[in-house]
Amino acid sequence: MLENTDYEIISVYDGEEALLKVEETRPDLIITDILLNMMTGDTLILHLKSIPEYADIPVIVVSSYPAHAYNNLKQIDPDLIYLEKAYLVKERLLEEIDRELIEQYA
Repeated sequence: MLENTDYEIISVYDGEEALLKVEETRPDLIITDILLNMMTGDTLILHLKSIPEYADIPVIVVSSYPAHAYNNLKQIDPDLIYLEKAYLVKERLLEEIDRELIEQYA
C-alpha cells in the first residue's frame, strides 16, 4: 500500500529484526502486525514503549485480529492506532500516517 508514496519504507520480517532496525534508524513511525515471527507485535510494542528513547515513536497496528482483543495496548500507548486489515484501504492508512507525522512534528 505504501509503494509509490514519498515515504521511505524499511521492511523487516520479524520482531527481533524490527528491534534492530529501530535501534539503527530510529524511524518516525512504526507499522506492525500482531502476528510476527519470533516475537508478537504486541510484545514488540511493549518492549519499545518501555525504552524511553523509543517510547514516543508512533505505532500503527494493522492486523486481522479485532481491535478489542488488544485493548491492553491502548493502556500502554493511548495514541496507538489499530486498523483492521479487512476494512483497510490505502487512503485510510495514508490518512493515519499523515496525522501521526504531523502531530509528531508540530
